[in-house]
Amino acid sequence: MTPAQCRAARAFIAMSQFDLARAAVVPVASVTDFETGILTLRPPDLDAIQHTLERAGIEIIDGDRSGVRLRK
Repeated sequence: MTPAQCRAARAFIAMSQFDLARAAVVPVASVTDFETGILTLRPPDLDAIQHTLERAGIEIIDGDRSGVRLRK
């Protein structure tokens, strides 16, 4: 998941950085710094964030046409 995908996913489900961090059990600064490109997250933190977004109904799309969408 890229920083842009994370921002877009949060926008789809109207989730704040604070709420994402709390649900994923990671520091808010980690979410903020990741989304702005300041920080590369450790794999466990990135996995926790991605799984939180997926549980909230987001599908992360990787590949030639990467992006995010709401799961059907």
